[in-house]
Amino acid sequence: MQQPQVERLELDQLTCWRVRTARAELLLAQQGAQILSYQRDGEQPLIWLSPQAAYQRGQGVRGGVPICWPWFGDLRRNPLAVQQQYQGDSPAPFHGLVRDLDWQLLGIDSQDGAVSLTFAFDTRTQPLPGWPHAAELRLSIRLDQQLSLALDSHNLGRDSLAISQALHSYFAVSDIRQVRIAGLDGCPYIDTLQDWQRLQQQGELTFAGETDRIYLDTPARLDILDPAWQRRIRLHSSGTRSAVLWNPWIDKSQRLSQFASDAWQGMLCIEHANVLDDIRLLAPGEQHRLELSLSSETLKA
Repeated sequence: MQQPQVERLELDQLTCWRVRTARAELLLAQQGAQILSYQRDGEQPLIWLSPQAAYQRGQGVRGGVPICWPWFGDLRRNPLAVQQQYQGDSPAPFHGLVRDLDWQLLGIDSQDGAVSLTFAFDTRTQPLPGWPHAAELRLSIRLDQQLSLALDSHNLGRDSLAISQALHSYFAVSDIRQVRIAGLDGCPYIDTLQDWQRLQQQGELTFAGETDRIYLDTPARLDILDPAWQRRIRLHSSGTRSAVLWNPWIDKSQRLSQFASDAWQGMLCIEHANVLDDIRLLAPGEQHRLELSLSSETLKA
């Protein structure tokens, strides 16, 4: 059996790691503890990374799996309990405060052909601007026959802590217009492009235009069905009852940074999350784990 290999490298301004097992390769950055890409041998990539991605300190990288924490999206759209945690004088940035900061690599372990890495971010030693709370984040990554992520939020303060969060995963697809999502039938969702109306999914989700939806009461398993690549991506999650599905389509793609005008065709975001009525209120000392694992198989006709 080929022994796993872990290589440290510098991509422009960012410290990164390339992890290689017998059948797959993973690229990740210390900034934001962000997975950048994931591909199994002989397959198309599973995690999408923009060909125009910029590796600059203090700037998020387009693609991969950014971590949104301690809030998701526009803070003003979050429940009041989450909004009240932020006490900054400047407008709150979208998707929280930890995406563009360096996390600490706690360790790398290789065993039985698998590789595990653990990153941590402690707000007591790395205070977040405008967010005066004591908490520790840990991201555990395991690469074996699949890719598994576990994000632990630990309230180390004396008061309760309200957070929203997401694993903002970009998935690679052959053509978004041919892709279907199985598992959402019957789920209520908020369509942010239709005045935040609450609607209900009927059947499998397909794409014919810009999509930005917050699905609620989501199941533990979702599938990305990609006939052109004859592939099914299986997504298993826990610690979440909400997911955001996003594709910018044609017009919005012209306005996005690190994003080619036609890149919308080959990507899809499914962001397993804790948002809206699925936010987490952590008592002092309490922890919450958000987990996601993904694998692929041949899509049968």
